[in-house]
Amino acid sequence: MIAEGLDPDRYRPLVVLAQDGPLAGELRAAGVETAVERLAVLRRTELTPGGLVRLGLRIAGTTNLARGREVALVHSNTSVTLSGALAARRAGVPHVWHVREIYTERIWPAYRRVLTTAAALPCVSGAVRAQFPDRSPAVVLGDGVAVLGPPPEPPQATASGPLVCTVLGRISPWKGQDVLLRAIADVPDAIAVLAGDAWSGQEHRERELRDLAASLEIADRVRFVGFVADPRSLYAASSVVVVPSTRPDPLPNAALEAAAAGCCVVASAHGGLTEILRDGETGLLVRPDDPAALAAALRRLSGDPGLRSRLAAAAAADVGARYAPKLLLERLQELYDDLLTGRG
Repeated sequence: MIAEGLDPDRYRPLVVLAQDGPLAGELRAAGVETAVERLAVLRRTELTPGGLVRLGLRIAGTTNLARGREVALVHSNTSVTLSGALAARRAGVPHVWHVREIYTERIWPAYRRVLTTAAALPCVSGAVRAQFPDRSPAVVLGDGVAVLGPPPEPPQATASGPLVCTVLGRISPWKGQDVLLRAIADVPDAIAVLAGDAWSGQEHRERELRDLAASLEIADRVRFVGFVADPRSLYAASSVVVVPSTRPDPLPNAALEAAAAGCCVVASAHGGLTEILRDGETGLLVRPDDPAALAAALRRLSGDPGLRSRLAAAAAADVGARYAPKLLLERLQELYDDLLTGRG
């Protein structure tokens, strides 16, 4: 992606990743120059004397990449990474700081002032944009849904058989897997499928969920399937994909991808989820952290397979159009062009 007016022989994309892996391999195969660096990521664990030293070293490593090459613009793909800001400042070029988080920490007001020094702050949803003052450089730039190939054939929508309710994502307290377990305890024909692992060092989260299922006497109706690289088989086997986040989710890929794949989605009514789904039209939205409300929605869907089919079809058409990758690329190209030609 090169802005208008720039010589592609002088300005070539360089993608800096925090670790080597499949994405790096795909970029290299596509002819994109790729570097792997320890990026300076702002975490609570780094707010110590030793942590600040590590941050400084990582910032230096990234900014040194700008030396010896002509840089027109730096784009940081998450607001918790500081490396891009310093690299852009050293090179004297515009910095695009992509914001994918909704902050609740006390440090947020101070960090927000740092973020607003960027030339542009694309936010993945209106809920993320709302964190910034009106006069900031923040704009809404929704993600493009990942291309997973043709949508799977949905399960036969009948009133018989179990209601398969799938949650995709890291096992974490705020992702709400426990809310689903409490909900299906009141939906006798429902099965919960939990797809995802806990973070390293947080394995006790899965044990807590297993203990909860046992205490609710639903262990036989809960499946832990771990991380699934290609979720298409899960979409095909699911009656409903549930996104029960207990705190506002910026723009969860689990909801975007499931809706675009033609699944019926039930989600918490806050954060970016209210922008992905329209309640009663392209999905169902329920009160966050409310197992009784989620159970009521699941019982409604269990008894009305036609409603599941209608919501799924409407979501696939709507989300597939509004979050098409082509739209993201066009809007991002326009943002780059505006910044580099003085229109931004």
